Amino acid sequence: MNSSYVDIVALYLFPASYSFQIKRSRMAGCINQGNVKFSNIFRKGTGRYRDLAQDQDQDQDQIIDGHEISVELKSSSEGGEEMDGSFPPSPQKPNRKWSKVAKIVLIVIFFFIAGYLIGYVTHRKPDVTVNTTASVKTLSSAAEDADGEPKSEPNDSEPSQSFADWSSVTAALREKLTTANFRKSLQDFSSPNHQAGSDGDHDLAEKVFAKFGSLGMDKWMDVHYVKLQVPSGENKVSMETEEIGRPKGYLAYSATGTKQGKVVYANYGRREDLEKLQNQKLNLTENIALVRAGKISLAEKVANAARFGLAAVLIYRETNRESELNAEFFGQVHLGTGDPYTPGFPSFNHTQFPPSKSSGLPEILAQTITAETARKIHLKMGGNNAPEEFAGTLPGVSKYTLGGETDVTVTINNVLADTKIFNIFGVIKGFMDPDRYVVLGAQRDAFSHGFAKSTVGTALLVELASAIRDMMKDGFKPRRSIVFASWSAGDFGSVGSTEWLEGYISSLNLRAYTYISLDSTVSGINQFKASSSPLLHKLLKNTMDEARSPLDASRSISEDFAGSKWEQSVLEPMRMEDGAYPFLAFSGIPSVSFRFVSDSDFSGTDLDTRENLDAATKQKLLEVCVSAAQFAGQMTLRLVHDHILNLDVDEYTRIIRKNMRGIGKQIKQVAAINPNASFVLKDSWLSSVIGSYSRAANALHNEIKNSDLDVAETCRNINDRIMRVEHNLLSPYVSPRDVPFRHIIFGFGVYSVGALLEHLGSLTQQAVGSDADLFRNQFALITWTIQSCANDLAGDVWALDNQI
Repeated sequence: MNSSYVDIVALYLFPASYSFQIKRSRMAGCINQGNVKFSNIFRKGTGRYRDLAQDQDQDQDQIIDGHEISVELKSSSEGGEEMDGSFPPSPQKPNRKWSKVAKIVLIVIFFFIAGYLIGYVTHRKPDVTVNTTASVKTLSSAAEDADGEPKSEPNDSEPSQSFADWSSVTAALREKLTTANFRKSLQDFSSPNHQAGSDGDHDLAEKVFAKFGSLGMDKWMDVHYVKLQVPSGENKVSMETEEIGRPKGYLAYSATGTKQGKVVYANYGRREDLEKLQNQKLNLTENIALVRAGKISLAEKVANAARFGLAAVLIYRETNRESELNAEFFGQVHLGTGDPYTPGFPSFNHTQFPPSKSSGLPEILAQTITAETARKIHLKMGGNNAPEEFAGTLPGVSKYTLGGETDVTVTINNVLADTKIFNIFGVIKGFMDPDRYVVLGAQRDAFSHGFAKSTVGTALLVELASAIRDMMKDGFKPRRSIVFASWSAGDFGSVGSTEWLEGYISSLNLRAYTYISLDSTVSGINQFKASSSPLLHKLLKNTMDEARSPLDASRSISEDFAGSKWEQSVLEPMRMEDGAYPFLAFSGIPSVSFRFVSDSDFSGTDLDTRENLDAATKQKLLEVCVSAAQFAGQMTLRLVHDHILNLDVDEYTRIIRKNMRGIGKQIKQVAAINPNASFVLKDSWLSSVIGSYSRAANALHNEIKNSDLDVAETCRNINDRIMRVEHNLLSPYVSPRDVPFRHIIFGFGVYSVGALLEHLGSLTQQAVGSDADLFRNQFALITWTIQSCANDLAGDVWALDNQI
């Protein structure tokens, strides 16, 4: 058989990328040419091959997708070649017997080829898409591999039919997350000593790394070299001449040395609390503040005390239980996150470390004390009676006073230690947009036992990774990737995660579109709380409606914990010590944290043990862990499952309007006080910028409704605009090194809404230092930050509706 025929047949053995109509045309051409070839081979008569032109009017030509493919069979006569004398010039007497055999063979071969081609074409896989643009390439490759078997490549463009709808996805996740698995994981990742950089921390890192590997995930680690502050000797607290405490707990990044002064009681150490002390004519300069934990972060308490001229701060955890009076308390007081000695840049090994430090490091002493030590001070401090809202619950303290009469001495002997830490990562890659990903993270370290603080979160991390990998074995295919991260040095101020963010500051906001924190997710069972970017509020509520309650599996989290006004009962402001905060305020990545809580919070103390957590969850720890994993898992899967990201850009319209309404109200107050002053301000910009963002959000919704979401590039373009909203609310007018938390709504710094409102208050009171020109500058740059966000959300420059 001539090789040209083999080439022709090979063209039709790889038909997966062509339409049925094209295949049928090609098959007919193949059969016609095959008949001619076989006729020539077995032809009676002359001993010379006959030219096909003698049997057909023209060569068999195929027209495929607008390209003409000519198949020309060249006879020996065209090349002037004669046969080698095998055939004598005189006609041969026909052999009728062999002629019949040849015809039978021809018919059998004809029907075999026809049946094979028809069967292959009509039984092709229904989910293989037609791609006519690649037809020429496919034909070429088919012709080059004529001996290969016909193959149909697996289709990765759509998930398995077993996960065709969202309910099947959530049902599969619930099936994979079991109390038995959590019982084992909690045992495997529990450690009595796993402070950042310790052998226990490294052992846990190896376990997580090995677990990701056993699941078949791509895994890697980042190594950082950071400065952590640890005690070098005993810290002491004395009252008058009596030593009243040598606490084992401490506050990392405190100033060191010894300070003595009058002790004053400052409630929670908020600015308003310290202002009340000033209003009571108490002298705060170079004195010692006694404050209780709660309401604001430990770092904010120390920063407020320094602002009012205090020399040191003693912080205790309040309790009404005698059994908890001697609990040791740990924390950190850097007003920021990450390594404070590499501010704004990562502490990788190849980094050249300049002699710099964060402006958020305190200049005053700060130390934790036990509730027992605090009780001794309260009983002896004297002074005027404290306001009613200052009253606490310490056993044996019936009257709270403001102090200012008794000397207290504080000695702190902490030192900096160069420490090697590991961040561990595993990834489940998406099939459509693998370079867009959700990040789930949990800190691995703790100052003490840290069972609720870190062990539960680590168990949630590995169990979610295991569950989703099992779902993929059953056919689930996430459209986008999921990165699982185990951080170190979380107790020192999200050091591990912040160093990672700093290391990839130019790319993460373009690729990571959500961060879900698993830190401290289970500390009780009485309430459910969450903190998140407004972009995630809608997804948060929908997931609460779907995820099952740990109290009753037949009910949802919303039914048992949310009530009729879920925002008031569930949502809390995101604090700086929240593991999700640097992702939101530093990198501009929509972030969320959530937690099941109780009235007793042992976080940061040596009471954070498995036994106490069992009691706080009413012996339902495993059930609460399963509910927490379901909640985090369903949020994650929803974000990687749908065509369009579940980030609600409309919610920022409400948030921006709420903030701008407060600014506009104060602007009118300033104008009323000083109607003829040069710094009379206008709020017309506010209406314009709110309108610009609102119109951009509405235009995006209309575009989504009118777009073909089966086109991958369309979805990607829309999703990229949605995920950039958060990042576009970072002020571009300040350096991330000088002002790391640049988010104009959730951050700090001169160009944040909080700073703007504070400055407006000073202008209203005509306070010393208020500057109308500075305010107008702040106001303009914040307004233009929002306007720029609206412009990017609107899309292409010719789609902008800029009314400002």
